[in-house]
Amino acid sequence: MRLIYQLSLGLLLILPVISSHAEEESVWDKAQVSYFGPSNITVYRSPTCGCCKKWVDHLEQHHFTVKDITTDNMQTLKQQYGVPRELASCHTAIINGYVIEGHVPADDIKRLLMEKPKITGLTVPAMPVGTPGMEMGARKDPFYVLQFNEAGQSKPFNTYQNY
Repeated sequence: MRLIYQLSLGLLLILPVISSHAEEESVWDKAQVSYFGPSNITVYRSPTCGCCKKWVDHLEQHHFTVKDITTDNMQTLKQQYGVPRELASCHTAIINGYVIEGHVPADDIKRLLMEKPKITGLTVPAMPVGTPGMEMGARKDPFYVLQFNEAGQSKPFNTYQNY
């Protein structure tokens, strides 16, 4: 009887570890795009934003070298880098002259850097649930990664419906 009790207690101690590990896994963890070019990215974010830090972690998992700068002047930075108000999100990053706004998946940034289109940058406006850094269980809202130019015009760069 004592052995059964010890085994049961052992399972109770192990199960939370197993289930918490499963929660940490994300659809965004596995790279689909291979990129071997420059990977230094500067991320500007509010010091109180937890989802921004999770997005930084996502970039680091994909082998980006992140300079993480916290600031209370996010609106000024967005204006400085030409992010239109309607395309804004919570953090702004700069890589190889491109602006990355919001929870853009790392593989889309890699694709941008390989294709080198003549645009200002990429954005995932607002903060859709399910994007890198915005994972909330099984909920995954459809979203677009938009490319935008100096005039603030945008069009889809990638679409995520069932991911």
